[in-house]
Amino acid sequence: MKFQTIFSFSFLSLVLLASCKKEEVTIDSDSIQVIAFGSCNRQDLPQPLWDPIVSENPDLWIWMGDNIYGDSPVMDTLSAKYARQNANPGYQKLKASTPIIGIWDDHDYGINDGGKNYAQKKASRDLMFDFLGVPDSAPERAREGAYSSHIFGSGENLVKVILLDARYFRDTLIRADRVYLPNETGVILGETQWTWLENELRSSSAKVNLIISGIQMLPTEHPHEKWANFPKEREKLLNVIAISGAKTPILLSGDRHIAEIMKLEDERFPNGLYEITSSGLTHTWKTIQEEPNRFRINELIAKLNYGVAKFDWKNSRITFQIKGENGVLYAGQSIEKQ
Repeated sequence: MKFQTIFSFSFLSLVLLASCKKEEVTIDSDSIQVIAFGSCNRQDLPQPLWDPIVSENPDLWIWMGDNIYGDSPVMDTLSAKYARQNANPGYQKLKASTPIIGIWDDHDYGINDGGKNYAQKKASRDLMFDFLGVPDSAPERAREGAYSSHIFGSGENLVKVILLDARYFRDTLIRADRVYLPNETGVILGETQWTWLENELRSSSAKVNLIISGIQMLPTEHPHEKWANFPKEREKLLNVIAISGAKTPILLSGDRHIAEIMKLEDERFPNGLYEITSSGLTHTWKTIQEEPNRFRINELIAKLNYGVAKFDWKNSRITFQIKGENGVLYAGQSIEKQ
């Protein structure tokens, strides 16, 4: 696939006289048919899913966090773990055939469940960018945080991928009895990233807009990390998506070591807002556990898994699939493009 750089405008602030600057996004001039995605990948465990992923012939691979298990403030340690992942033969096959983009969660950030106070966040971010092959000239290299946007496709059949950084600017959470307590006033994205996201959605000409976060966005009931730990931020995210006018917004997430497909229907999203969580490239829950999720529309999957999105441009349909070892199909969902 051949890449070229185009420019779009990103408003720095809606308040400061709507001043703006140019921002680069990646665009692929070839047709986009298949996108594969996944998360939670230990560099020191067997990685049996790369062969079936490569067999999908994806036009793009999206890392959705915990791309390695770094868990260290020592950058030499993180660098060595990235090197080990890069040397994995299956992953090398994917790299040889498929463009790769991605965002982090916490273990590759460097600290479990970490947020804005992590002292090594800038150095860790640069190591992740190196792992992803982000060019030195890319706009995300020149700003704080790891968020970015990319456009793929040709003609009118464009897919925009928006990678949200839910770590670099995130406020602190308090945990009691293994349950995260709501931070009613805390933030996840930070003011600059919010302004950027609003513009990326509002100005998007893509027929499909994939919004990626390392942590889940729709669920409200489980006790683990999620956008709902910051209820105002979650509502803001949903409202920003709803009023943006962006076509066919779809949420993708990782983190949970399970896979599930979810759908939110309300007055903002009468046709439904879907979220697909794919998590567990190398490890998942040992057994299926009961976990309430009023948005889940399929069975909870606690097996090694990856996600696939297949685009049927002629019939205005995207089919999402959760798959496992040997390409076995665990769940699927068709979404009509708006």
